[in-house]
Amino acid sequence: MANVYDFANTLDVRHFTHFGSAHPQSDELTGPKQLADWMRDRGLGAEGGRITFAMFETALALRGALRAYLQCEPAERRRNKDVLDVLDGALAPFPLRVELRAGRGAILSAAREDALAGLSAVAVELHDATLLGSMDRLKMCASEECRRVFFDRSKPSTRRWCMSTLCGNRMKTRAYRERQREAK
Repeated sequence: MANVYDFANTLDVRHFTHFGSAHPQSDELTGPKQLADWMRDRGLGAEGGRITFAMFETALALRGALRAYLQCEPAERRRNKDVLDVLDGALAPFPLRVELRAGRGAILSAAREDALAGLSAVAVELHDATLLGSMDRLKMCASEECRRVFFDRSKPSTRRWCMSTLCGNRMKTRAYRERQREAK
C-alpha cells in the first residue's frame, strides 16, 4: 500500500504550531511536471509520453476521492455510497487488466498505455489491500488540524491519530480543557 499512502499524502493540509513553529501546508503535485517527477521517483514512470494538464486533473481527482474515502471510518467506508461513488468515478480512468504470468499466477496491471498508466498501481493496491483486509488499517488522522494518512499498526486497529504524542495529545488536552470549562 506504499503508493496509496504516498499518493494520499502528497497533499499536506496540516495547520498547527509545534514548539512555536507553524507547520507549512504544501502540495507535492502542483503541476504535470511535479506529478511526472513523483511517479518517476516511485518507479511508476511515465513511459507513454508527457503528462498533460487534463491528465494532471484526473490524478488530482483520484487523490481527492482517495482522501475522502480514507477520511471515513473503516466500517463506514463500505456503507457510504456517496464516497464510494466518487472514488469509483475517480478510478474509472485507470482500467486494469488481468495478466497471467508463469510462476506468479494472475496479476492486475494497467490497461492504460499513456503517461498516467503508472497511477494504475494505486488502483491495484486498493484492490489488493481491500481483498487482504489491510485497507482498514490505512486511516486519516482524526485531528482536524492534521488529516495526514497513516497506517495503523496497533493490534486492535483502533488508532485515531497519526501520532499520539502530537495529534492525540493535543486533542486529548483540548477535550480535557473543554470539560473543565463546562464544569465551572
